[in-house]
Amino acid sequence: MSFKTLGLILIAALLTGCASMLPQRTFDAESELLAKRGAPSRVWDNEDGTRTLEYATQPYGTECWMYTVDADGVIVEQLDALARSNLARVKAGMTVEEVQRLLGQHRSVQRFSLSNEEVYDWNISNEWPDLVATRFNVHFVEGEVVRTSQSFVYPQRWPFGLSIGVGSHPYWGMGFGWPHYHPWHHPYYPYPW
Repeated sequence: MSFKTLGLILIAALLTGCASMLPQRTFDAESELLAKRGAPSRVWDNEDGTRTLEYATQPYGTECWMYTVDADGVIVEQLDALARSNLARVKAGMTVEEVQRLLGQHRSVQRFSLSNEEVYDWNISNEWPDLVATRFNVHFVEGEVVRTSQSFVYPQRWPFGLSIGVGSHPYWGMGFGWPHYHPWHHPYYPYPW
């Protein structure tokens, strides 16, 4: 492969990455939205006669776009339901349906029998670049919100303390006392103790 071809591939990869950081396109009419984005993942009927079209990207995406459409097919509101400002609207006492209406389709549900909790989670955008994923968790007891939390997925470590994370040292990571404490030796450590 020539340098010119390699350079073109790198430029295309960079442009693709930049395109994903562009702001979400806004739509004026439901017909335009459906033509560009296709059928929504769910439709919510609102008390004021409008409808909200949900475009969820869970379990792997970090956005959930909600488009509120009036009776004439005009989009009157559009927002990312997983934006931090919208996550802050989850309050104690809300039901599962109210939270799903607010945040969209969840990623997964975990049940904890000792605390009698069901924890729904959503992938959200990472605040730090060295994280694999950030999850927004909503804790329910008997179908009502009791609290929210966040959890993080960190890069995996290789055997013997080798690491692929940002700022990690390839020879460290086994804890205090190593290499003397363990009966086996680090494969790249030059000393035999």
